[in-house]
Amino acid sequence: MGETILNRISSPKDLKSLNISELKILCQEIREYMIQCCSINPGHLGASLGSVELAVALHYVLDTPEDKIVWDVGHQAYAHKIITGRREAFRHNRTKGGLSGFPKMSESPYDSFGTGHASTSVSAALGLATASGILGENKKVVAVVGDGAATGGLVFEGLNNAGASKRDILIILNDNQIAIDENVGGMHNYLLRIRTSAKYNKYKNKIWNYLGAGWIRLFIKSIAQSTKHFFFRQGSLFEGFGLRYFGAIDGNNLDELIPILQKLKNIKGPNLLHIKTVKGKGYAPAEEHQKEWHAPGKFDILSGERLRKEGEPLKYQQVFGQTIVDLANRNPKIVGITPAMLSGGQLCDLMKVYPQRTFDVGIAEEHAVTFAAGLAAGGMLPVCNIYSSFLQRSYDQIVHDVALQNLKVIFTIDRGGLVGEDGATHHGALDLAYLRTVPGITEMAPLNELELRDMLYSATSDEYEGPVSIRYPRGCCQGLPIPNEYKFIEKGKGEKLCDGEDIAILSIGTIGNKVSEALQLAKREGINPAHFNMRFLKPIDTELLESIEKEYKAIITVEDGTIIGGLYGAVCEHFANAVQSNKPVIVKGLGIPDSFIEQGTVAQQMEECGIDAAGIFNTIKEVLRRL
Repeated sequence: MGETILNRISSPKDLKSLNISELKILCQEIREYMIQCCSINPGHLGASLGSVELAVALHYVLDTPEDKIVWDVGHQAYAHKIITGRREAFRHNRTKGGLSGFPKMSESPYDSFGTGHASTSVSAALGLATASGILGENKKVVAVVGDGAATGGLVFEGLNNAGASKRDILIILNDNQIAIDENVGGMHNYLLRIRTSAKYNKYKNKIWNYLGAGWIRLFIKSIAQSTKHFFFRQGSLFEGFGLRYFGAIDGNNLDELIPILQKLKNIKGPNLLHIKTVKGKGYAPAEEHQKEWHAPGKFDILSGERLRKEGEPLKYQQVFGQTIVDLANRNPKIVGITPAMLSGGQLCDLMKVYPQRTFDVGIAEEHAVTFAAGLAAGGMLPVCNIYSSFLQRSYDQIVHDVALQNLKVIFTIDRGGLVGEDGATHHGALDLAYLRTVPGITEMAPLNELELRDMLYSATSDEYEGPVSIRYPRGCCQGLPIPNEYKFIEKGKGEKLCDGEDIAILSIGTIGNKVSEALQLAKREGINPAHFNMRFLKPIDTELLESIEKEYKAIITVEDGTIIGGLYGAVCEHFANAVQSNKPVIVKGLGIPDSFIEQGTVAQQMEECGIDAAGIFNTIKEVLRRL
């Protein structure tokens, strides 16, 4: 890249000397740079393309990092990173040792709060604003929340408290009418009515011209309030929370955006600015196909062709999608529920065939689980499809609303284990351990795509009662041929995959395939451990464990979940609590350590945790030396 305005921007202070025309050029250069970087090193491109003007305008008007910006989720924050001293580092965004794909406090003082999951910004920003007020620091605090994240209940809790607190906080609602999939629900419909009310917005635009006049402000506010009630008989949702509402304005137009931000900077108290932006702005393929370009992977800039590896096996998500449709054909009581991950989790397959039996509830994991519980109580068989890292948000609902009442809800837990470039905020590291503490739950994980199908089939049968969880990873399957029929898997029963001597390796889930690779390495050196696919973490196969104890000198457990409380914990607890023990048995656990694993490829993360084939093989040799 030759001499450009962007090359001269090393911090937000460099923006202050630019005029509006130069800022517009800068926005275009940021887009071009972002597209260039993400075509080679993939990331969440669409939302960040749409919020370039917002990032530039905020840093132009505010005095960051003294003033604080909290970016909800962080999908919108790439331009923010580029203009806050991380331009060159952005080339290594989401790579091992590089930038996090999300705002991260330890990465930069301009990242006021770490984000990665939706709907947290309002609450976090209110906390920052309250701290500033108590300390007398007089900082301006801004929360940027997308309309997709605004479907989350935590946003409403934050709005409720923010309006009542009267703290100096500006909430920017970045409304592009789409999250990953199309937005759903009452909030979406409400914002759509505001966006399309030409009379109301024209009237509000005239009001803004007078915001600087002191005594007129109260008079105009009263007129605006009356007019708002005329056009919206239900009144303003946001002003009902105690927030002053401004908008909706074009958030991709600096001529509109900068003046209103300058005025709002000086209006104290809780305010909400509603801006309209275009996801994928400035790059035609991303504008035309917004869902696909949320996170497109590698692509050719000129053609817009997304680059894919040919001949890849089906993904676990695709196998789930195909299987749930087949099972729903057989059982009319099966319904599917997802919190805003319709295409990501492949429940869109069920939506196409049975739209009346498929529910996208928006970014509302807690509601999804309790809604599923209600469906179960009403006689349906709900399959609740949620990413592992997002299921964490609904733990109380799993306990109180599902398990306590022994309701049959099948939780299909996507993105279990290490997920790669999204990093610490998105790993499915904890579900095996925390679900094991829930009374009455059946917890299982398939070795491959065939077991995923069979587990789904088995879970829908009457032999399985109460809540059931089936956990599988992101990415490609083993490439096994898919049969037409299913095999019933007996509840709580594992299986021996291969015979061996001295050491028994116990795995759960697809990490067992890495164990098989490690055993190939071991056989080359004349080492022959046995391998057992446990399938179930709860109830664990105690008969199998007792037989293993009699036959082997040592046990190695392998899991792609936290080492605390998962398979390793369950096996150790079994032997510690055994009334009779034939002999002391060595138990060595491999899994995700008690720490947050940063971004990188899944292969790099597995190597770091010692659960790749080489790491497992090294542990086998280590245990053999102890025998």
